[in-house]
Amino acid sequence: MNLILLGPPGAGKGTQAKRLVESRGMIQLSTGDMLRDARRSETPLGAQVAAIMDAGGLVTDEIVIDLIEEKLTAAGGGGFIFDGFPRTLAQADALDALLGRLGQTLDAVVEMRVDDEALVDRIAGRFTCRDCGEMYHDTTRPPLIPGKCDVCGSDDLYRRPDDNADSLRTRLLEYYKKTSPLIGYYHAKGLLSPLDGMEDIATVARGIDAVLDSAAS
Repeated sequence: MNLILLGPPGAGKGTQAKRLVESRGMIQLSTGDMLRDARRSETPLGAQVAAIMDAGGLVTDEIVIDLIEEKLTAAGGGGFIFDGFPRTLAQADALDALLGRLGQTLDAVVEMRVDDEALVDRIAGRFTCRDCGEMYHDTTRPPLIPGKCDVCGSDDLYRRPDDNADSLRTRLLEYYKKTSPLIGYYHAKGLLSPLDGMEDIATVARGIDAVLDSAAS
């Protein structure tokens, strides 16, 4: 079972992907995580990624597809969650071609719809544990002990520099320009299922589960 989570920054894709990893044994393929892992690796592809990133360049779609292919061929489990990829129609075509070469299919695409201004409020208050990646929010999910991670006990909690209203509006504009065309693309393929991403985490989770169960039947 392979799934794409579509939605603007802050829609909750990472939160839902983490839940699916835990509940269904799926494997999350986050572009950022894959690039960081590749950079730390000693493979030829990892060295190429490190050289590009150290020079301040942008990693090409071809390299990202190669990284995804490595993950798809090396890992088993209950399927894959594509989180943050594809971002453009060209990337969607490349992913479709890759899955075809590997004899795999894309089973569902969940679009997490949000209200922009409510999303700004959500993002401006969030912060993360640098050690384990657990996410918190000033009002909706503060840590039990202020300044300390509930999960690993670390006191290294930080806010992303771009988690502010102005940066988020810029990122939203970029999303609508480049990524929103994927909504029509996957609708035409009969794979798209829109959900209200502003609902609470449990409600969104039930919606995603229903989409996956329907696709599997």
